[in-house]
Amino acid sequence: MEFYFPTELGEQLAFCSAAFTALAGFIMMFAPGHTFRLLGLQAQEGRPEGYGEGRSMGGFYLGFGLSAIMLAQTTIYMALGASFAMAAFARIVSILSDKGSNLVNYLLLVVQIALAALPLLYVFGFIQT
Repeated sequence: MEFYFPTELGEQLAFCSAAFTALAGFIMMFAPGHTFRLLGLQAQEGRPEGYGEGRSMGGFYLGFGLSAIMLAQTTIYMALGASFAMAAFARIVSILSDKGSNLVNYLLLVVQIALAALPLLYVFGFIQT
């Protein structure tokens, strides 16, 4: 089995979104403490379930990103883009209703919008060459 890297620019951008998702998932899965500190979260002392949830979330991101890379199908890229679009919408709701208006939330919102836009622009044909 050969490693497939897309030749079209649009698919390359969608591929990069999937690769970033997989990389973020790998980091979240194997370094949940660092991830929690970056996000301003803290696992309660004596309760390992917090780290388990962080690792599980990282495993989901890693699996979703690797699936998109290995399958390289437009429907998978659409699912990836739609998932990040909903995550960005949820972050906007959080910023507006949870008094979460801070720099980290805005930076993560920009990242989520970019990770949603790259595959969706490819899937809907806005970027083809």
